[in-house]
Amino acid sequence: MTETNPYLLRADAIEQTPEFAFQHPLNPNSEIHLRDLGAKVGLERAVLRLSRVPPGKESFIYHAHHHEEEFVYILSGRGIAEIEDQEYEVGPGDFMGFPTPSVAHHLRNPFEEDLVYLMGGEHRHAEIGEFPRLGKRIIRDGDDAYFVDIEATQPFIPKKKE
Repeated sequence: MTETNPYLLRADAIEQTPEFAFQHPLNPNSEIHLRDLGAKVGLERAVLRLSRVPPGKESFIYHAHHHEEEFVYILSGRGIAEIEDQEYEVGPGDFMGFPTPSVAHHLRNPFEEDLVYLMGGEHRHAEIGEFPRLGKRIIRDGDDAYFVDIEATQPFIPKKKE
């Protein structure tokens, strides 16, 4: 008898879950394949994804978060993590956590085998992401998201002078 429970996701079900591919629109070398584990068990405020970056590809783009904490736990393969403009080779068992406001970070795979990891964090209704090397931000409100040039922004309420 096979037991079913909406809060339990068995290994065979994870393996049968189709991956969805994502390419960050600001990075032509971005290619990541994701399996959304958290959503499968009904999580709405937390994100947990099984992530795979093929050889020669990058996860997203060098970025930082304003409001959503994020973490990465490497399961297999090797990668290069960029954290605050420094590079670190990472591999199985390595963990990275980015509390907010986060430092800029990025993950790429210049090696011969897939880089596989768990990626998770918060899922808030609104978030602001920074792309410091491009001078851009992404502003997400629910399902809508917009890129803006940082130089084009202006304060809504001017800061008080001391």
